[in-house]
Amino acid sequence: SFTKNQKNVSKRLNLSIIKDDVTISYMAERVVGTGSFGIVFQAKCLETGEMVAIKKVLQDRRYKNRELQLMRSMIHSNVVSLKHCFFSTTSRDELFLNLVMEYVPETLYRVLKHYSNAKQGMPLIYVKLYTYQLFRGLAYIHTVPGVCHRDVKPQNVLVDPLTHQVKICDFGSAKVLVAGEPNISYICSRYYRAPELIFGATEYTTSIDIWSAGCVLAELLLGQPLFPGESAVDQLVEIIKVLGTPTREEIRCMNPNYTEFRFPQIKAHPWHKVFHKKMPPEAIDLASRLLQYSPSLRCTAERNR
Repeated sequence: SFTKNQKNVSKRLNLSIIKDDVTISYMAERVVGTGSFGIVFQAKCLETGEMVAIKKVLQDRRYKNRELQLMRSMIHSNVVSLKHCFFSTTSRDELFLNLVMEYVPETLYRVLKHYSNAKQGMPLIYVKLYTYQLFRGLAYIHTVPGVCHRDVKPQNVLVDPLTHQVKICDFGSAKVLVAGEPNISYICSRYYRAPELIFGATEYTTSIDIWSAGCVLAELLLGQPLFPGESAVDQLVEIIKVLGTPTREEIRCMNPNYTEFRFPQIKAHPWHKVFHKKMPPEAIDLASRLLQYSPSLRCTAERNR
């Protein structure tokens, strides 16, 4: 657990790793993120001056850390890279895992906020550039290590403002999905949660990431979330307002165990009316092909590149 004064302590936090008989020291400079998982520092390598991000998470001694295992298996230009890792303890004998990762200064969330604060839309060239790289990263994690991220959202897409390179980050919810093995359905941040998860599906596929990425694309085009639900049920209402009421067959595709069918019959809202009139038809077409009720009908990340 993290105390409030830990933000103040961070500047004095000196972390040293011995790797290949060479000591690498990091000085934490500021806190860049906090959550239920722990805390993320921006830190500087004292030997080289290189900036890094250090994610510090409380570690259960009984289990291996899944995020560490997955990050070690992934090397791709659109996935944040792991540089080192080390364990540290506190006076209360709590064990912390420290993941040292490359530092990328911005997130897609903050870039979007910049444009909305300026009352501007994101230029389409950047929408294309960021979306392409997001799908390129997803195509890699879905096929090479076979990983499902399970929390794709603008906050977890890093952006270098100088090069416009995009990197997927935060694999704290990620998992290698195995056919036939159940998974938890209460996963993914609400606005980006695929409908099958809201229906309580436990045998889902990497297509939940495709839905989330479709929501991110729509948000880049709109400048605000497409489905801003205030609860799990309201989330489904927001989706139905755009896609219309799912058919029995679509519900079966999302979760075969879900037999209740008490939804108001609402017609689908035409996709071209969701976006402004000058929106290129190919952008609308892509969003509509990603945001489908039936998981198997959504495009794969490979096809979207």
